[in-house]
Amino acid sequence: MEYQPKVGAVSEAGEGGVRGRLLEDVVRRLRVGHYSLRTERAYLGWIRRFILANGTRHPRELGATHVEAFLTGLAVEGHVAASTQNQALSAILFLYRDVLGMKLAWMDDVVRAKRPRRVPTVLSQTEVRTLLANMEGRMAVLARLLYGTGMRLMEGVRLRVKDVDFARNEITVREGKGGKDRRTVLPASLVPALQAEVERVHVLHQCDLGRGAGEVWLPHALSRKYPKAARELGWQYVFPARNLSLDPRDGRWRRHHLDEAMLSRALKRAQLAAGINKPVTAHTLRHSFATHLIEAGYDIRTVQELLGHKDVATTQIYTHVLNRGAGAVLSPLDR
Repeated sequence: MEYQPKVGAVSEAGEGGVRGRLLEDVVRRLRVGHYSLRTERAYLGWIRRFILANGTRHPRELGATHVEAFLTGLAVEGHVAASTQNQALSAILFLYRDVLGMKLAWMDDVVRAKRPRRVPTVLSQTEVRTLLANMEGRMAVLARLLYGTGMRLMEGVRLRVKDVDFARNEITVREGKGGKDRRTVLPASLVPALQAEVERVHVLHQCDLGRGAGEVWLPHALSRKYPKAARELGWQYVFPARNLSLDPRDGRWRRHHLDEAMLSRALKRAQLAAGINKPVTAHTLRHSFATHLIEAGYDIRTVQELLGHKDVATTQIYTHVLNRGAGAVLSPLDR
């Protein structure tokens, strides 16, 4: 949460550079649209690179050829993935459409990079157990949560106390991908560990309140609608950061959620300790959750709802990693 938009590097480029406060306008439009800080960082970075790549000329003076040249350079010289190239394009289109208010004909003709279809990396149930056995503390609880619920990494670290329903054995995922809410299962075996985390948050929150802090960030101006909500236990993160930090959105000191990079490092250590040769990330746990449910015979529509997929076709990719079902093929070597 120590991020601050760095606009001086471009705005001070000289008389021929970007005039006015273009990047401040970008930040303002992103926050009006309730974009996340991660998206804000990414879009600002791509817009700044696009401007500098064109000699700090104002984007109004540039056109389709400049955009295509920039994207081509990313692919040919930067060797970036298709998803990265498409993110850069989204940032540039946001700049023109939402910030500069320009609707140009070439915008509809820009072709996005085709993302290759990949079969997800999935751990066996034995590998998952071995991996989790080599983790400890809060990272172990978070990893078990992601595998046991199918939540995405950021959905897990942003989980709030009020959204864990121990009575109904369910978790409500707020503001998931696409801004959608959904419900997923709360594993019974995880209840004691999560209850301990909530109790830990309670104690930490009381300490924060005692020293005049205890406030957490609330989405969509809820802090104005419910002025006291930001200091309530229910809104606190289940996995809070160790220290208070300065929120770049309004300059207030708050306790944010823990850094997601901590789990990535813990998973890497556990992978090596477990002797697992497959690449393991937080999303690997989500892939494994879905695959193991389908292996257990659960309906694909049920899995789709738990994962929060908009289209069942996205969920069907997990049937490709199974050696069963209508698409299974028996090798002639085994006949």
